[in-house]
Amino acid sequence: MNYLEFHKQWYPLGCFNVQQVYSWCPDFNRHNLRVWESKGYLIKLRKEYYAFSECRKIPDFNRYLANRIYRPSYISLHTALSYYGMIPEEVVQITSVTSLKTASFSNEFGEYTYSSVKSGLMFGYEPKPMADGRVILLASPEKALLDLLYLNPFYETEADMSELRLDEDFMFEDFNSEIFKEYAERIGSKALNDRVNTLLTVYGL
Repeated sequence: MNYLEFHKQWYPLGCFNVQQVYSWCPDFNRHNLRVWESKGYLIKLRKEYYAFSECRKIPDFNRYLANRIYRPSYISLHTALSYYGMIPEEVVQITSVTSLKTASFSNEFGEYTYSSVKSGLMFGYEPKPMADGRVILLASPEKALLDLLYLNPFYETEADMSELRLDEDFMFEDFNSEIFKEYAERIGSKALNDRVNTLLTVYGL
């Protein structure tokens, strides 16, 4: 099999894993992947996962990969908060939530971290379209903030909530405090509900 044939088959996905390739072509020679990687055609993302080098030019492709290389998962926490302009910091790592075990990966597209939650807490995210027609699974503003409080219980006092430095204009105009509270109730933790109420008090919601 030559590279052009392989590229035609798999480029629409952007990235792929070895098992997908074997399902398509059971007698595929895995050595081809190492050769194409050494020539710069492919980029290894993690064990058995690859992307095409030219995908580095696609806007937001690094975020798209976050959903693809560790599934099920959705982008949340600091990356989602930064996406919505809720926090002032520029986020280097791409942070996600998953029902699998906690994990992290590093490749040419970026640094990826995944925080583990129970499968019942995998809600509150939606597909966001990319410029090229692909979609990114991204937490809503309310769920991204709730995930942050749930996974980081040291955010507890009013001073802690102030240190988040959430954008006040966004919180007043775009943040839905009722959905935020409904999501917290759905999780069913009194301690989390207390932290949610503290945050809402600090930001006047």
